[in-house]
Amino acid sequence: MKELSVNHLIGIKYINKNDIDLIFETADQFKEVINRPIKKVPSLRDITIANIFFENSTRTKLSFELAQKRLSADVISFSAAQSSVKKGETLIDTVNNILAMKVDMVVMRHSSPGAAHFLSQNVKASIVNAGDGAHEHPTQALLDSYTIRERLGEVAGKKIVIVGDILHSRVALSNIFALQMQGAEVKVCGPKTLIPKYIESLGVTVEPNLRKALEWADVANMLRVQNERLDVNYFPSTREYAQQYGVSKDFLDSLNKEVVIMHPGPINRGVEITSDVADSQQSVILNQVENGVAIRMAVIYLLASKMKQ
Repeated sequence: MKELSVNHLIGIKYINKNDIDLIFETADQFKEVINRPIKKVPSLRDITIANIFFENSTRTKLSFELAQKRLSADVISFSAAQSSVKKGETLIDTVNNILAMKVDMVVMRHSSPGAAHFLSQNVKASIVNAGDGAHEHPTQALLDSYTIRERLGEVAGKKIVIVGDILHSRVALSNIFALQMQGAEVKVCGPKTLIPKYIESLGVTVEPNLRKALEWADVANMLRVQNERLDVNYFPSTREYAQQYGVSKDFLDSLNKEVVIMHPGPINRGVEITSDVADSQQSVILNQVENGVAIRMAVIYLLASKMKQ
């Protein structure tokens, strides 16, 4: 049986193209499972997984929980707001206390970049990074690539533009790594203040003009402005941002091609995209949500298979 080259999923930059292919092949099988009348398989009945979220999350947390339950794993969920972390307990002590209850795998979201990597070096459990600060969000990038492959047939040779708050986005960074690894060409578009200075060193080109970016692209991944991470004003107003970098149906219809619209959520309707774009035939946003469960089932299953050896 093929297996992953890693024991943890910390970030896309730690895995390789063969790992991505294996995750996608496994997700294909699980996607068939979750569309059956009985949506469960007994694959992980002997595995216990802890979901540890130090930041708020709706889609990612629910998606992981559903993926784990579809695989018949035992699941415990932990919210930092009600935990001993508030009393000064360290991250490692918190996780080791959870692992002492015979937990096999930890899915963690944390506000500090590198937290998942740090944990993987210091505790005896398989770690899945569900987002660490503005660093990486590997399962989001995998489900995005999987959705592109589903819609366009393959990722290789496709042109993808990521639009919006690149500076604070873990989704952007993981997507850049994943898309390039699969042979796609990537551009970014957004206010100059929200484009990292180092971005071109990643082999990415910057296109400040949204119309030119969309005329070039096969797929546009629209990111929200992460207001919770903004410590200063990076642009004059939300209204002006929407005028410059928001996509409406009229704008899409004025292009000389059809562009697939993606969004990792949550959507600020009327800012990055209007409702008629989010709900249009060009949008694959709900496909991303569905594919997220299959991708996370695949990741958890493959990591658990390595633990059982």
